[in-house]
Amino acid sequence: MVVTVDGLKPKAVEKPKTAEELAGCLSEASRAGQAVIPIGGGRALGMGDPPARFDLALVTTGLDRIVEVSPEDLTATVQAGVTLEALQAELGKARQFLPLDPFASPGHTIGGLLATAWSGPLRQRYGTPREFLVGLQVALPDGRLARSGGKVVKNVSGYDLNKLHFGALGSLGVITEASFKVFPRPLFEETVEASEPQLTDAWREARRALDLKLPPVALELVREPDRHRLVARFAGSEDGVRRMVRELVWAPVGEADFWQQHSRRRAGRWLRVAVPPEALRDVLQSLPEAASWWAHPGVGVVHWVDFESAQVAAVRAAAEDAGGSAVLLAAPSALKRELGAWGRQPATIDLMRRVKRAFDPAGTLSPGRYLV
Repeated sequence: MVVTVDGLKPKAVEKPKTAEELAGCLSEASRAGQAVIPIGGGRALGMGDPPARFDLALVTTGLDRIVEVSPEDLTATVQAGVTLEALQAELGKARQFLPLDPFASPGHTIGGLLATAWSGPLRQRYGTPREFLVGLQVALPDGRLARSGGKVVKNVSGYDLNKLHFGALGSLGVITEASFKVFPRPLFEETVEASEPQLTDAWREARRALDLKLPPVALELVREPDRHRLVARFAGSEDGVRRMVRELVWAPVGEADFWQQHSRRRAGRWLRVAVPPEALRDVLQSLPEAASWWAHPGVGVVHWVDFESAQVAAVRAAAEDAGGSAVLLAAPSALKRELGAWGRQPATIDLMRRVKRAFDPAGTLSPGRYLV
């Protein structure tokens, strides 16, 4: 398996088959002073700053077992290397699903999605995976396997593992197993769309959709060359969905597989801006006229792709001044070194550094890639 991260190749690649084997590899590498980067499906390897060192790629796709699915309890436990598509197929047998639809699909692993905190349009209704994550097993650099939440409630040194490892890019430990609350599939779904030449008119339509008694479970605003396209996904009872669609008076969506195609979006230059929802319109208006982007108006997120490097600083500053962030999900290594993948350091950076030292005192995991 050939693995590179920002142009760096590891000296070795390990693909363990069990959590215990993975923990052993990690412990051995830590004792040897090696730098380890955990890798899942490789869909988000462009995220993060260029690594300071890269000795061992610890590939999790060998941990591919669906441990338990309980339709009665609406829960599922899977190993970290299970793909989202494999989990959805298993849950679908009982007409259930995990409300997660990340971009750059297919091929995401569950562990990778949790480590990167990626989500998609369904965040509008269900939130991020953090909202339905109920338990984790994590391999720590000293070789321990620690659990939190789920069936076994055991925190390490008083820390909440679920919160710490979600979105930490594998800098504190390697996720080996996760348990989730899952959801029944909706009885009925319908997707409709509208388009407006001007952003102000498109924003007004988006607000009208979000203010419905039964808002859409997903609402996308996509900048296309000659229009601002709005796409709304409704789900629930057939009667309730049809009433909302009639009230909105949008047209049926043009593509039967719109959401599948939308989830495949990815780019070599990709900035995710997240701000309070009420600040998103100002951010969109600050983007260059010819910019390529898509946004989630209900949650305050816009994905801006194929940008020029000189355009980023002003948009990032505006987002951060509004209490948000602008994170590079993908970019050439030179651009990441110039701009930084993460932007302004958070107010909690000192606490984050203390946590890093507590979990990974030797700096084994993903050195240089994350904020700490």
